[in-house]
Amino acid sequence: MKTKASLLLLALASFFFSAAQAQEVKGDAKAGEKKNAMCIGCHGIVGYQASFPQVYHVPMISGQNAKYIASALDSYRKGDRKHPTMRAIAGSLSDQDIADLAAYYADHGHAGATAPPPAELPAALKDKLAVCVACHGANFSTTPDPANPRLAGQHADYLTLTLKSYQADAGHLVGRSNPTMNAMAKTLSETELRQVAEFLSTLPGELKTLPQSHFR
Repeated sequence: MKTKASLLLLALASFFFSAAQAQEVKGDAKAGEKKNAMCIGCHGIVGYQASFPQVYHVPMISGQNAKYIASALDSYRKGDRKHPTMRAIAGSLSDQDIADLAAYYADHGHAGATAPPPAELPAALKDKLAVCVACHGANFSTTPDPANPRLAGQHADYLTLTLKSYQADAGHLVGRSNPTMNAMAKTLSETELRQVAEFLSTLPGELKTLPQSHFR
């Protein structure tokens, strides 16, 4: 009995030690700049469009929250986000690689940025968007929790595709699994979904696509 108890305590100690180690991974932006070769082919070209699962502008990630970027890459790696290309790329990354890339893109072009003012929500979408403010901020750029993404100024077609992915859950080829977002996205009609995406894309924000040296 004592042996089983000891093994259980050892297992718990190992679990919490591993969790603590994971939380202690700190990103190095300079290291991330040397690891972004797989990123710049899509995220380093202004106006670049992907073709799967439909044609859309790849998201702007320079100036995005580091904690969100790390969380997104980890979700692709785990399969909670089901985009095949992103899952393959994320699957090749270590925890340190992810932390470094997140730090790099968070700092990329973000120095000295001024947060935009609170957004005026359109009357037709006020109730729907009010729910979003709690996680994404009143200006959809300064988020209360950096684990949530900045949305202001992001490409409308990408935001549309993202909301559709949350409607699909993770059981589909391009679905995303996040209980909060799954529940919220499913309250939107096709028309509302596109209107929300269009509105968010028009807001002033801190996101941008900065050409890398390979493409200048």
